[in-house]
Formats: sequence, C-alpha cells, structure tokens
Amino acid sequence: MTSPYAFTHALCRAPARSAVNGIRAGGGPDPDFSGLLAEHRAYVGSLRDIGLPVEVLEPIEEFPDALFTEDVALTFPDAAILLRPGAPTRAGEVAHIREALAAHHTNLLEMTGPGFADGGDILRLADRVIIGLSARTDRAGAAEVADLLGEIGYRAEIAETPRGVLHFKTGCGLIDQGTILVVPALAGCPQFDGLEVVTTPPGEEPAANILRVRDTILVGDSWTATHALLTARGIAIRPLPTDQIAHVDAGLSCMSLRW
Repeated sequence: MTSPYAFTHALCRAPARSAVNGIRAGGGPDPDFSGLLAEHRAYVGSLRDIGLPVEVLEPIEEFPDALFTEDVALTFPDAAILLRPGAPTRAGEVAHIREALAAHHTNLLEMTGPGFADGGDILRLADRVIIGLSARTDRAGAAEVADLLGEIGYRAEIAETPRGVLHFKTGCGLIDQGTILVVPALAGCPQFDGLEVVTTPPGEEPAANILRVRDTILVGDSWTATHALLTARGIAIRPLPTDQIAHVDAGLSCMSLRW
C-alpha cells in the first residue's frame, strides 16, 4: 500500500442552505449557516494551502448532509467504491457523486446491498483498512465493503465502534503511519494491534477526528491540549474551526474525499 495520507486530490461539496437541518444523533440547536459556510471555506482553503487541488461540487438543497462527501464513497489512487449510507435520507447522494468520481477513477465499484456502510466508519492504515460497525454501518455492509476492497488489493478488518461514538472515525484518526489518536473508549480496539495508541487529553474527546494530509494534521481549533500533544511529536498542525459542523455530528474527515 501507499501512504494513507500522501494525497494528491480532494473532492468536496459546498454546503446547501438546507445543511442547517442536517442529521444529528443527540438533537441540539441548528448550526448557523454563515458560520458553517465559513468553516467549510476555511477547510477547503487549508487543503489547497497544503498543496491539494480541490474540486468543490455544487450544493444540493434536497440533501442537507451532502457536504459530508466522505460518507458516500471510498477513494484510492487507483479505484473508488460507491457506498450505501446508513441513513435513509442520504441514499440519494450517491447518484450525485458518481459522475465526479468517474472522471478521476476508471475503476469504479459499487455496493449493491442489502447492507449499509458510511465512509466515516472506514479508516485506511498503511497496511490495511478498518471498517467499524456502527448505527450507520452494519455487518452485511462491512462484509461487502471488505469484499470490494479485496477486489482492488486492499485487506480489510471489521471492528466494533463503541456505544456513543457515531462513526468509527469520530473516535480516532492517524497521527502517522504507526500512531493513532483515539478516544479512551477505543484505546483497547484489537484492530489497533501493532500501532502506538495515543488517547485524547481529558475533556478533548472530540479532537480525535484529526485529519492527516501529507505532512500536516488538521485538528479542531478548540482542543489546545491536543495541539500541544501533536506539536510535541514534531508534526505541523493546522487548527480549524469546527463549532458549526459539530452541531450536525460532523468533523474534519467528513468534508472531503481524498486520494
């Protein structure tokens, strides 16, 4: 396998005004649209500053969660897999991403079901891919994704996502190829054997959804103890605002497809 974060392309989608009505597991207030738009623009700008060409697709009003492109597909340099999101209201998003992915990937595979899988539950490591079971990814869907990954030469393992963690990657993110940042509930995950497991500082569990892009880690700007932890390892960080996307249960990895 190539490096899991040596990306050369990214695909995003601009937020629609309907994004303020996005899915959320625990209720809570709607995000402010202008703030959400500003966070998305800062995110796209950061990817471009790091050196990635970023294609930004048009917003889709009928799909409030469509800005979270990571959940509908899985992308690699040589292939892409169209997924089946676990939330029924997101199923139609797949058709809207197909053409954009086909323009970059001649090998385009697709889940057929009956299972479901969200990209937020799929973590790519240097030597394998971990698929977390959650409220949005069931065992049948995880098994189908594992089979599709096998067709393009990637080994997959299936993990349990702890109760209370929406997506597997809500609770973890790569620091480097041999090190992973996790919430305490994921510290004992057997699929992390062989990795150095670093837990989030107390009270900073939402910081676990970091995003490593080349030599830089994107991290929420509120999590100062996590900033210090990462900086002490000699890694460049780029703090980004995530207050508004957090209102709709989202984080940094959600807002792009990368390969």
